Amino acid sequence: MSTFLLILITGVGLGALYFLVASGLSLIYGLMGVLNFAHGSFLTIGAFTGLWVSTKVFPNPTTWTFIAAMIAGGIAAGLFALVMEQLVINRLYNRHIDQALVTVGVALVVAAVLGGWFGNDLRLLPTPLWFMKAVTIGDAIIPIDRFIYIGVAAILLTAMLSILKFTRIGLIIRAGVENRSMVSALGINVRLAFSTVFFIGGFAAGVGGVLISVFSYGVSPGMAGSWLIYGFIVVVVGGMGSLTGSAIAAMLIGITNQFANYYVTGLGDFVVVFILAAVLLTKPSGLLGKVSH
Repeated sequence: MSTFLLILITGVGLGALYFLVASGLSLIYGLMGVLNFAHGSFLTIGAFTGLWVSTKVFPNPTTWTFIAAMIAGGIAAGLFALVMEQLVINRLYNRHIDQALVTVGVALVVAAVLGGWFGNDLRLLPTPLWFMKAVTIGDAIIPIDRFIYIGVAAILLTAMLSILKFTRIGLIIRAGVENRSMVSALGINVRLAFSTVFFIGGFAAGVGGVLISVFSYGVSPGMAGSWLIYGFIVVVVGGMGSLTGSAIAAMLIGITNQFANYYVTGLGDFVVVFILAAVLLTKPSGLLGKVSH
């Protein structure tokens, strides 16, 4: 029972990290139709910003300095996403092939620049000492960082859903997705609303980058590769544009991955691909995605 609980909570924690990566992808593609292969760069920029804050600004790690590193990482990634949207994506709406090519180019440039500045070796991100501790639940000893991932993901999910459902900017975003020309005709700045989506998506990825650095024991320019792939899988399984669907899919994939790898090393990736194929064959719109006509 203790092993089952450890694997379950670790899977939920892993799923929380997948959600932080996938939530921005879900918003940016699901609401705006932008194929953003530079999303992994948001994660990496957030991680390196968190590393800089933790080593240069606040060299003595505490709970508050780690929170500051997460917020700084999120803001830096969000601002980079905003700049990229304004300078590049702004001219490529409804041109999916061009979006894919340009954002892949941005990702390669960011990785090369960060590699040139910081090197390609893993660099440890300092964390508070209590991150290394564990809590006992029943007979299971659970590393405490798993609960941090889950808590941060839950907070960001709640915040993003609240923004979309209960704020004016969220109403404009949803209306602009449904009928952009009509909303623009009313004198509403839809472009500003879409830029906000980019910032929010980048912010979530930046925060995720800092936490992934803890989970992966280091920061490097190439750290986003496999996480971005899993992010896309989560978005497809959960349904384009559905944050709730992405959260459910992230939990499903994280838990399944951990249990499969526990019984057969390396089986987790195969099972995740099987889940992706099963969803695409039986419900192409995803678990909670809208059926397009």
